[in-house]
Amino acid sequence: MAAPDQRKTAGSARGSGSATPPTGEAEQDSSDTPTLSISREKVCFIVVKAREFDVKDLPTIPDDGSDPPDDEMRSVLEDRPDDPVRQELAAFIGALNFDEQVDLVTLMWMGRGDGALANWAELRDIACQEHNRWTARYLLANPVLGDHLAEGLAQFGYTCEEFAVEHLG
Repeated sequence: MAAPDQRKTAGSARGSGSATPPTGEAEQDSSDTPTLSISREKVCFIVVKAREFDVKDLPTIPDDGSDPPDDEMRSVLEDRPDDPVRQELAAFIGALNFDEQVDLVTLMWMGRGDGALANWAELRDIACQEHNRWTARYLLANPVLGDHLAEGLAQFGYTCEEFAVEHLG
């Protein structure tokens, strides 16, 4: 899925952790605010997990064969193709329905400055037109996905701080 302005973001670096995926319903603020097809809880879950993934570093010694205790468990802080956080995020995003995936992409675009709440419908239409089966891959290629989603959600007047405290303690 390409962005409305065809900007591309470079690679990724990400972290590990675990939280229970939310199953909340869609949010609605007022008659002037567009209705999200994806719940705030789901967006916040993705924000929290993406930020864990964002803290990862590039592998320093790819597949060196050493014992994890010997290398002081540094590999958990490295971005590897089999990273469980990346796999969890990809599976979670892939399991979202069409409208939820489209809203997620639109929120990310808004969060990175490609639009505002006032032109939500226009941005969402573009996301609908460009939707394909690679949504999770497209989103996870953004190295600051969590920040962009949080910024987009903030335009609806929501934050993820409460979610993080409630679900991550």
